[in-house]
Amino acid sequence: MKKLYFLAITVLSLVLTGCGKGGHGELVGAYNKKFKNTSIPLGMVYVPGGRNLIGMTDEDITFFKGKQSKMVSFNPFYMDQTEITNAEYRQFVNWVRDSIAITKGNIEEYFIKPKGNAQAGASTFKNIDWKKVGNGSNLWKNKKPEVQTKLKTMYIADNLSQFTHGRNDKDIDVRFLRYAYIAENLDLAMQNGANSERINNYDIYTDNPDLTKPNQHPSVMVYPDTLVWRKDFTYEYNDPMVEAYFNHPSYDKYPVVGVTWDQANAFCAWRTQFYENVARQRKLPKNSRLKYALPTEAEFEYAARGGRTQTKYPWGGPYIMNAKGCLQANFKVGRGNYVDDGALYTVEAKAYLPNDYGLYNMSGNVAEWTLDASNKALVEDKNPIYRKGRAKVVKGGSWKDVGYFLQNSVAAQEYQDVSRSYIGFRCVSHFPGNSLM
Repeated sequence: MKKLYFLAITVLSLVLTGCGKGGHGELVGAYNKKFKNTSIPLGMVYVPGGRNLIGMTDEDITFFKGKQSKMVSFNPFYMDQTEITNAEYRQFVNWVRDSIAITKGNIEEYFIKPKGNAQAGASTFKNIDWKKVGNGSNLWKNKKPEVQTKLKTMYIADNLSQFTHGRNDKDIDVRFLRYAYIAENLDLAMQNGANSERINNYDIYTDNPDLTKPNQHPSVMVYPDTLVWRKDFTYEYNDPMVEAYFNHPSYDKYPVVGVTWDQANAFCAWRTQFYENVARQRKLPKNSRLKYALPTEAEFEYAARGGRTQTKYPWGGPYIMNAKGCLQANFKVGRGNYVDDGALYTVEAKAYLPNDYGLYNMSGNVAEWTLDASNKALVEDKNPIYRKGRAKVVKGGSWKDVGYFLQNSVAAQEYQDVSRSYIGFRCVSHFPGNSLM
């Protein structure tokens, strides 16, 4: 019996020695909290890591000025299944609209969380009770006279009221819809050094930037430029598109356009913050999902190929029509035929068949912003990116482009502060690991 007691005590002491908090002087590691890492974000697809030829692969065009083909390797990432739609981008616009109306209209008392639930030191935006705001109707259709009086500052000037008498709706002055945010800039961090004040390593987009500080910038106007339909095509009657494209329910599932590269990046920053707030409530780590961003040029091409090698188009190729004679993308057919593909302008973001990764319209419909600045060569053979320059790479071709621009390897460029009626975007979120399985 004594031997059994002695054996039990010995085993218990070994267990306590191996599993004790301090490790009894041994290196046991400091592990992060585990969480489920295999759930694919809503509306995105998983693009596995791997390698592929990036650049022109199946023909050599005389005087071709694009990149030479190169074998490039990639980490896995999530990517939006479709271009960001009008409805999805409007969620961002409405969030900014409601936040500004509540905080700058001094009506926080009606929509702020009880003090017990507010986080110490948190910003006013974080303390807004979005359940009370709802889809915005609780705010904008609020029957309290004092609320409506304070909301008047958000509307277009009252001197137009004589022309809009009897209307139940009012027009928001979109100039007020500006998004202020902070984004970590690793280029600044390297420039300033690891031991510098951390605030100097961030790009600060604020309503009142200090122009003497290079890391402070004006806040970003979030409302898309609906006039692009007139600006891009001076001699076309596109007034109906100006009036309806972003706001009519018929276009809710169509890709958003009229958004600059800067606005697309602001959307990514907001989407990251939007998820982090939910993760915090669910007691998940802040980085349970890595931040949203625009895809790099190489990532876009890698995803567009769908795992196929040396193919001309996302659906394979080498033809734009399938065996039944149906066009496989929305583009300018021939020299001026816009309608044989099914639409004069854009189509729904889920039109046509997806590629082998499940991604829709990686060619055609709208061209898409990427994170890269324009350059003539791939500088790395793993996760390449080129950052310097205001002319940004646009991939995929659009409804107004000829078939040449639908090729996986072809890219165009546009300045980051310019919006177009044929440029949209989609987001990626990088996967922290090597495999989803």
